[in-house]
Amino acid sequence: MSAADAQRLAFDKDLDLVKISPSAKPPVCKIMDYGKYRFEQVKKDKEAKKNQRIVEIKEVRMSPNIDVADFNVKLKNAQKFLTEGNRVKVTVRFRGREMAHTSIGEELLLRFGASCAEIANVDKNPKLDGRHMSMFLSPKPVK
Repeated sequence: MSAADAQRLAFDKDLDLVKISPSAKPPVCKIMDYGKYRFEQVKKDKEAKKNQRIVEIKEVRMSPNIDVADFNVKLKNAQKFLTEGNRVKVTVRFRGREMAHTSIGEELLLRFGASCAEIANVDKNPKLDGRHMSMFLSPKPVK
């Protein structure tokens, strides 16, 4: 039907004529209450935003010559972050001559990942980036 007929029909029903697909030949229109539609759309968007969970990336830093007790403290902190649903970036910082022994840092990170294996998956394996070697852990999905 013509645009004028559609506009008249919408006016008679006290509704709005809304173009659904204006680029189509002929354009596709719909007769609806546009104010009510916008209200429901905003309400739906607010509900979706309220239910979404923002995942943060927490960082745990260590050095290659970390002691067992300190390692356990860092491990406990990372496990707490993972149980809260956050991702964890585990970083080993090399200083001075420690750069010659990057394998120690890689073993440390692999041991850290194995210790968190029951609650986390290893996203990215240990990778050397300048003077830092890092690895990402993400929490396992809850069943």
